[in-house]
Amino acid sequence: MNGPGDWLRANGIDLSTTPKLIHVSLALGLAALALIAGQLAGRRLGAMLAGLWEQRGGSRVEGLGPRLATIGGHVISVLLLAIVLAAYSWRPLAALPIGLALGLCASLGTYHLLRGLSIARGIAWLLAVIVFVALVSHAVGGLSAITRLLDRIGFEVGTHRFSLMALITVTIVVVVLFAAVRLANRLVGHTVGTATSLDPTQRLLAEKLAGLAIVVVAFFIGIDLLDINITAFAVFGGAMGLAIGFGLQKTVGNLIAGIILLMDRSIKPGDVIVVGDSFGWVNKIGVRAVSVLTRDGKEHLIPNENLMTQEVENWSYSDRKVRVRIPVGVSYSADLELAQELMLRAATESSRVLDNPKPSVQLSAFADNAVNHEIRLWISDPEDGVGSVRSDVLKRIWYLFKEHGIELPFPQRDVHIRSLPGTTPPAA
Repeated sequence: MNGPGDWLRANGIDLSTTPKLIHVSLALGLAALALIAGQLAGRRLGAMLAGLWEQRGGSRVEGLGPRLATIGGHVISVLLLAIVLAAYSWRPLAALPIGLALGLCASLGTYHLLRGLSIARGIAWLLAVIVFVALVSHAVGGLSAITRLLDRIGFEVGTHRFSLMALITVTIVVVVLFAAVRLANRLVGHTVGTATSLDPTQRLLAEKLAGLAIVVVAFFIGIDLLDINITAFAVFGGAMGLAIGFGLQKTVGNLIAGIILLMDRSIKPGDVIVVGDSFGWVNKIGVRAVSVLTRDGKEHLIPNENLMTQEVENWSYSDRKVRVRIPVGVSYSADLELAQELMLRAATESSRVLDNPKPSVQLSAFADNAVNHEIRLWISDPEDGVGSVRSDVLKRIWYLFKEHGIELPFPQRDVHIRSLPGTTPPAA
């Protein structure tokens, strides 16, 4: 006994001798049962599948998570219908409703899966229609006739033939591989992102390298599926090498520089850096450039190569503590000890100033109009800027000085009048 059909015939039931109407009715009933069972199972398993995907995909689920119940129902229906179709050699008229149900479930499942992976709506519908036509044709035994017809519609260029069938095949392979790359990137990204053994920079590097490896693997799988002779890429590879050597030096240099920055961890996301006139914290290290977000809300895109060849101030490379210097001058007539005590008090009471290391006040110079001091304090959040710290400390000093009668200096000049208009200048 090779299958359910042989078992039925062995027990005196031969569907091939039954009337066509009964044959079709039985096929319709089995197809309806498969559809109902698939949808019920999809509803029951949908919540479980969505929860599992949430664990594996994390915040990257986007539109796929809410569609998993629908996709699961269609997949189970497809499996049951495929079993019904393969269980017996149905007559073409009886196989048609099974094929229609199979094609409908498979095409809808394909559409929801592609849309969940952010594939364009038009492309998703195109692939769904192709799946529907292919499965229905296969069920009634007419798929080979359709493929031969599509293959005849085309033209030849040299030794190569381009047909409608080849175009459809390339479209299917490209869309499927693109969707698979997106799915793999989300899974790998969440897995790497939740790895507690890696710091943020190592996680970012691992995610980028994994994404590059996934694209390379998908490329070679596509080459194999499309049966493209890889030796044809030899000339293309040579031309690409020349292009890289002459025209893409900066692009490749920025790519390699970005990988080096991630590997040696000299600049990490969240670091506060100064490059030329750009001051801010590193928001993202990309393939081509580093995104530096300033306090003004402006995002500067600095090429990776510049960070490798130019001098860069990293305020949080090994320690996030940054010292801030605030110059303050007082009048010569002021009580210096009291003024220094008030300056130290203003710095200590500021919320962003660290207690350790402690703030200090140093007398720096005797200037023309003031006794100059320098307040030295430390902060641990340079990404919030240093201007607000200076402003807060100086404002506190202003009120404390007014409260205790400490005079702030102002320019003074002694003017000697040698003569006035209409008077005789003094004798030499």
